[in-house]
Amino acid sequence: MKKTDWILATLLTVGGVLLMVENISGIADESLVHPLSTNTWVMLPVFLLTTVPILWRRRHILAVVGVTVAAMAVHLVAFGWVTRCGAGLPLAFALSYAVARFAGNLRNQAIGLAGVLAVILLVLAQDSSIGGLPSGLEIALPGAALFYGIGLAVQNRSARKHAVQPAAEHATV
Repeated sequence: MKKTDWILATLLTVGGVLLMVENISGIADESLVHPLSTNTWVMLPVFLLTTVPILWRRRHILAVVGVTVAAMAVHLVAFGWVTRCGAGLPLAFALSYAVARFAGNLRNQAIGLAGVLAVILLVLAQDSSIGGLPSGLEIALPGAALFYGIGLAVQNRSARKHAVQPAAEHATV
């Protein structure tokens, strides 16, 4: 794992912790589109299961996406209407980038992107701040596509760089 993996996982986890603490303390928040279903502290450790796996994105991106989908599904079913988008969408964007960058072949890319879409749908399904799916998709889908495109560009650049280096080294021998 690289330093950037730790930084990304820490930022997403801290964001998730802050958001869940806000959910725990905000049961009567009148500014929400939909009232919170619960204010139990248990939602915090369950949400951590969605953010921490990104630490292993370089080695097992499909497993990371799978664990994230499963944990987000458990969070949705267990806690219903709470705010998830503030931490869940940045997580989905980071996963989009990671799928493009680390998933490899086209089949794995498709599986990874299906998982990212599942994460987005689970994040938005019962989000108290935005009121559910339709209003959040107009931000989430273009955002995921943008981060996927950036990841793909970085991966293509990296692949070209590695393809040129051995040829250059062979020419100097």
